[in-house]
Amino acid sequence: MEINKSEVKEQIEKAKEGNQSAFNFLLDRFWNTVYGFQLKRVQNEYDAEDITIETFSKAFDKIASFNPSYNFSTWLVTISKNIQIDKSRKKNASIHAQTTEASQEQVHKIVDSTPSPEDRLIREQNLAELLRCIKELKPDYQEIINLRYFQEMSYNEISEMLKEPLSNVKVRLLRARKLLLEVITQNRKS
Repeated sequence: MEINKSEVKEQIEKAKEGNQSAFNFLLDRFWNTVYGFQLKRVQNEYDAEDITIETFSKAFDKIASFNPSYNFSTWLVTISKNIQIDKSRKKNASIHAQTTEASQEQVHKIVDSTPSPEDRLIREQNLAELLRCIKELKPDYQEIINLRYFQEMSYNEISEMLKEPLSNVKVRLLRARKLLLEVITQNRKS
């Protein structure tokens, strides 16, 4: 898919203002680039997916620092590469330094004030059909959808329960909704 640079630049500016649809746009456009890069590096789809989620989480937290004179995909891949290197170092080190507390204080909230198209479609679905569609997702995505929509837990509660940073929870839920929408759309066509 050809990516229009001016459209990307416009969406980045909207994301800097907290626009949820801009975050969705950027996630949709660049997910495969980052995920494919990590899949080649780590050769494990679960690790690649976790690193990709963390990449978007960090990028969305730091979107205000993005320099538009650089290519956005290059910026994301660089963040991704650094995350993967850090994870490898931590995995190989016997002592792990806890550095996420400082970054958690700086987490910018991803605005989610209006229902997205995915939210509206999810609510419209017949519950039995919806549950069948959810079962087609990976277990991690099933769990986060269950916690958010069926157990009605807040982002903070989910973060505490899963022992994951709040920003990772938000990106994982965003990705889960996108994948669920794809499954629902595909099932409707069938």
